[in-house]
Amino acid sequence: MNLLSRRSLLAIATVVDVASQTELTRTSGKAICSRHNLPPRYLETLLQGLVHAKILKGVRGPKGGYQLAREPDQISAGEIVRTVLALSTSDPDDIGSQSKLLGKIIEPEVRKAGEPFLANLDAITVEHLCKQAEKAHIY
Repeated sequence: MNLLSRRSLLAIATVVDVASQTELTRTSGKAICSRHNLPPRYLETLLQGLVHAKILKGVRGPKGGYQLAREPDQISAGEIVRTVLALSTSDPDDIGSQSKLLGKIIEPEVRKAGEPFLANLDAITVEHLCKQAEKAHIY
């Protein structure tokens, strides 16, 4: 059973993809989407969120693209997932955002239960995932 959303998994895969493109200084969003069989602009908001979180660095222009903002051993899967979670809860008009039960009881309890899971994800670095991808001959 996978506890992460598809968006969280794609975010981790995107950061590992960028980190694995060692022959390039930058990787375009379009190239990332192509490698993951996604529509060309599918990851735009996710990529921008990762830039704002200082996980990726974005460069505009014809030779622009994305690169890691830090060394791969300094970025964890937990940090990436937290960024995705923050992106998905940033809209105050989300359905259910006014629910007292949801806001005062359910969300805090579920968040508390998820803390050990995120701590385990913090132990998984982008560097580790890149090495696994290399061993599997994916990159």
